[in-house]
Amino acid sequence: MDPQAINLNETIQKLNKNVLGLLSDRGKNIFFPKLGILSQSAQAKGKSINATIGEAIEDDGYSMHLSEFDKLINLPLGSVFPYAPSFGKKELRDSWKEFIYQKNPSLGTTPISSPIVTCGITHGISIASYLFVDEGDTVVIPDLFWENYSLIFENAYKGKVVTFPLFKDGGFNVEGFTETLDAIKGKVILLLNFPNNPTGYTPLKAEIAPIVNAIQQQADKGKSVVALIDDAYFGLVYEDDVYTESIFTQLCNLDEKVLAVKLDGATKEDYVWGFRVGFISFGVKNGTAELYEALENKTAGAVRGNISNVSHLSQSLLYNAYFSAQYEADKKEKFATLKSRYQSISKVLADPKYLEVFAALPYNSGYFMCVELKDTLNAEAIRKILLDKYSTGVIVFENLIRIAFSAVPQSKIPQLIENIYSACKDYLNQK
Repeated sequence: MDPQAINLNETIQKLNKNVLGLLSDRGKNIFFPKLGILSQSAQAKGKSINATIGEAIEDDGYSMHLSEFDKLINLPLGSVFPYAPSFGKKELRDSWKEFIYQKNPSLGTTPISSPIVTCGITHGISIASYLFVDEGDTVVIPDLFWENYSLIFENAYKGKVVTFPLFKDGGFNVEGFTETLDAIKGKVILLLNFPNNPTGYTPLKAEIAPIVNAIQQQADKGKSVVALIDDAYFGLVYEDDVYTESIFTQLCNLDEKVLAVKLDGATKEDYVWGFRVGFISFGVKNGTAELYEALENKTAGAVRGNISNVSHLSQSLLYNAYFSAQYEADKKEKFATLKSRYQSISKVLADPKYLEVFAALPYNSGYFMCVELKDTLNAEAIRKILLDKYSTGVIVFENLIRIAFSAVPQSKIPQLIENIYSACKDYLNQK
């Protein structure tokens, strides 16, 4: 093992041995190289002759670039063309950390790490898996989940996904969640995604404490827990009784055996899907700056060894947008549009005729909602009828249809639901 990795492990062991035990073998072995090329390049910065960095530099000291970009990008050259740090742009990381506190007032002054920039949340989940998932490790997730979780946890890192039924009696299934956690021997790895993809469900305010208590119970039994919090759709909550903060706020100061890992980003929060900018932040009870710095170095090392760094241009565009006069007003306008679509689909689905063929699963937030088909219906057959006869596209799995109301103009939502209803009737008439 490299001495730099050993030093980080010793720091983590000294400050919280539970966190060290949560790291995978890869996580224990990874480090951000402070020696070698990076160190020598840093030492040469500002010298009159710098022949260290692997970039092409013009005679005037600026990055070489094609002149066509000058017409397309209105940012300083130094914010566009050079490599960004593997940790991410410091000013962007500092701003995002401040945003976490602003959006989650329950955090108060609880110390958390500085976010590390990832290439979107998918990459963030992959890096978290790199750090915490060994071959054969169990990862607990809801039974209704984004398919990329399987690709990452199982196909890429050879873990084993175990699910619990997300819903019971129209709400979050705390009992099923607890039973699934109880069955795990050794360290617990779990992932919670709210608002949930595909269901668009976020726990109610009254449901948060039981969920947190179920995790605390694992620590009380002597287990170390890493809770991965996929906050991709954070902030998109449309009902008053729904918990509006990240559950990260409840977990990052819960217990020294519980490490909370917040995976969030600009993708949905700031409507920039193609920018691919996400963040990983850590929180644990009695976490110190030294402990967090060690975790940040391991995370940045994993990023460097995976993609080197995230697009400098995307990070710079975001940072500039965050301090524009129009930023807050624009976000409120986009949120209002999504909320109106949510309200529209809820109003349409209130018609009892649709219960003949499908019923909505609980939903209250995010981009999506799902309808569950009656047993006599075949979701895949209905999807094809929708495509061929009604020029309508949806996602199906098992007997569910996922509807991305985020992508449908409000004026077309009634027709969308009616088309699904008609396709179901068509299927029944064909039988």
